Amino acid sequence: MIFDFDATDDPVHGEQVGRFYHGYYENYCFLPLYVFCGSQLLVSYLRPSSKDGAHHAWAILSLLVKELRKAWPDVQIIFRGDSGFCRHKMLEWCDRQGVLYIVGIPRNQRLEKLLAPTLDKAQQAFDVSQEKQKEFTEFMYSAGSWKRERRIIGKAEVTIQGTNPRFIVTNLEGESQQLYEKVYCARSNMENRIKEVQLDLFSDRTSCHQWWPNQLHLLFSSLAYLLLERLRALTLKGTELMAAQVQTIRLKILKIGGVITKNTRRIRFMLSSHYPFKGLFYQVLHKLILT
Repeated sequence: MIFDFDATDDPVHGEQVGRFYHGYYENYCFLPLYVFCGSQLLVSYLRPSSKDGAHHAWAILSLLVKELRKAWPDVQIIFRGDSGFCRHKMLEWCDRQGVLYIVGIPRNQRLEKLLAPTLDKAQQAFDVSQEKQKEFTEFMYSAGSWKRERRIIGKAEVTIQGTNPRFIVTNLEGESQQLYEKVYCARSNMENRIKEVQLDLFSDRTSCHQWWPNQLHLLFSSLAYLLLERLRALTLKGTELMAAQVQTIRLKILKIGGVITKNTRRIRFMLSSHYPFKGLFYQVLHKLILT
């Protein structure tokens, strides 16, 4: 079970409580934290953009782990996040609690020096082929705030744009390239899920002046995502929309015109006979009734 943590900007255009200018995103915004497990949304937490990107992430991870282990004591949990979540206290807590992790780590001179021989090898291969080159290596490393050394996986990439060294810290077992490309990089799927919540279900409409109404709006959008994700998983499996984003499901299955009539005995819903997804609509309805 992999917990994906990520923060994103929620731009605002008023004087809302908790909005600040964020240098990285170059706008006034909130900084909500999302936690996903696969396509399942677990946490959507609105935060001021003046806070660190990992603000309260440790507490949320702790709560999730404790609650899940109450139900499944032997469950294996992996914490995955970008370099914004590389905090030594979180890593130490994971080590103590038996939680696995694979997290990005910001590059620095010490890390780049350790990667230098691998980067030179990739550069030489690029000079010969003029095609993108990637080489992976691993080594033990301890930052100044860490109490012990940890395993670092380094990626030495050279393209026509130049060098692109990257690093992750992990306590997972496995081959370096496999862990980086198949496990760590898979977190990019979470970014698509965040876009579904924020763009397709309008969680970014945090225009209220006070803080709590904006948090409530984020929760409403998150609930809408949960409902549509379950609709996708339970009723659209094996159909042309089995991998559709929630915006597509809204437009093709839910947001359709119809006529409602009622009398003393019944209520009738009449849809257009030319509705192109009529068969799929009845299939979804039938599965929902059976469920």
